[in-house]
Amino acid sequence: MATIKHTAIQLALLSALAPAALASSHREAPFITREPKVDATDFYMFRSYETGREQFVTLVANYSPLQDAYGGPNYFMMDPDALYEIHIDNNGDAREDLTFQFRFTNTIKNGAFTVGGKKVPIPLVINGGPISDVNPAGLNVRETFTVDLVRGDRRGVRQALRHAGSGANVFDKPIDNIGNKSIPDYAAYAGKHVVPVAIPGCTVPGRMFVGQRKDPFVVNLGETFDLINIKAPAVEFLANAEKNARDDLYDKNVTSIVLEVATSCLVSGNEPVIGGWTTASLRQGRLLSPNGGSREGGAWTQVSRLGMPLVNEVVIGLKDKDRFNHSKPLQDAQFADYVTNPTLPALVEVLFGSAGAKAPTNFPRKDLVTAFLTGVPGLNQPARVKPAEMLRLNTAIAPVAKGAQKRLGVIDGDNAGFPNGRRPGDDVVDIALRVVMGKLCTLNIGCAPGDAPAGAIRFTDGAFVDDSYFNASFPYLRTPIAGSPQQ
Repeated sequence: MATIKHTAIQLALLSALAPAALASSHREAPFITREPKVDATDFYMFRSYETGREQFVTLVANYSPLQDAYGGPNYFMMDPDALYEIHIDNNGDAREDLTFQFRFTNTIKNGAFTVGGKKVPIPLVINGGPISDVNPAGLNVRETFTVDLVRGDRRGVRQALRHAGSGANVFDKPIDNIGNKSIPDYAAYAGKHVVPVAIPGCTVPGRMFVGQRKDPFVVNLGETFDLINIKAPAVEFLANAEKNARDDLYDKNVTSIVLEVATSCLVSGNEPVIGGWTTASLRQGRLLSPNGGSREGGAWTQVSRLGMPLVNEVVIGLKDKDRFNHSKPLQDAQFADYVTNPTLPALVEVLFGSAGAKAPTNFPRKDLVTAFLTGVPGLNQPARVKPAEMLRLNTAIAPVAKGAQKRLGVIDGDNAGFPNGRRPGDDVVDIALRVVMGKLCTLNIGCAPGDAPAGAIRFTDGAFVDDSYFNASFPYLRTPIAGSPQQ
């Protein structure tokens, strides 16, 4: 009987999520579906857990979702007309104090073959021969980028990040993992693009990598959308359910902006808690050319925003999803009702309340305000806090090495994990779903156990993450899947 009961609750959970994209931020709002190059998929912020790098914080902003490894000939270059940003609030006022700005440039080398005595440009967009080094002769399109740091308002004075050795301020981005014939050793090739960087105002060099990675996010998408067409666990739901559904991102890559910064360069004064989020912006004007291409101009307009995972998917209402992507954390009061009076738990109860999936009864939901808008007292809530949605990290909490991390983070006793920042190995779907159904009430955070009849149930989407999904060292995300299966 217990197995039947919990299986029904799992189905209720999936049913409630069917109208939304059950992914951290993959195609989550109407407008962003038209601009995949600037669609932020996930944001990670954690104390570096590579041995010897514990005094650093790693920031990861992933873009361009659902990349098929074989997606040539253009593959997944970043948008040269876009502005990609990572923002840090280090005093709790919901305003950016540090902003790292990334801009990309694509240069066509116009590789050509001599055919019948004439030089003719090759049709291959990326390469005309094997590649093993930075900007090799066989590369047909060179993708480079610059990084600037802005202190205070994001449109303030920019200062360039530079290579800590050469002093260069232009960096090469590796091409995507076309296949083993084009790039015999992709891991080694990508590793040559990990660079030490001098950060303005910081005496300690950081590290940086920008390029394609295996998407570490796990989620069961397809079966959810097909009228919950899943195979329910036959036995021992609580022990085995997390491993019984497929991960629909198992064969997908993503483009990652990874920046490691000394903790001392991110915090302010004695406040150890920092908040972070990533955005992408486009120019307001676009003129299409009849001969191909376009001209961009006008002021920057933010079109993508991501801090805490899953917010725009399962918290923000459909009519406000584009508005959320255009907004700043300082403006989040306009979305308060979605947090204090959430619809997801109500949907779960309507569909399967008879099976025990009762929604929490405490309104306003102070527990969710704590989780999404202020940080948890004694964990990652700053001394001064203005309620706003962002990922918060207490940099005073020591990192946990790969192999000892717990995928459920704080709710399983691992305070170095989500929602205290976010690591690649944190199973944020399961964590977030248990929290919205009242897990924090069972811990007397913002509510009491009696407020959450289903607070102790181990809700899950069934897609499981473990140590094999990420690496122990920078840039932490795994080598991307190759587009060609030939060895």
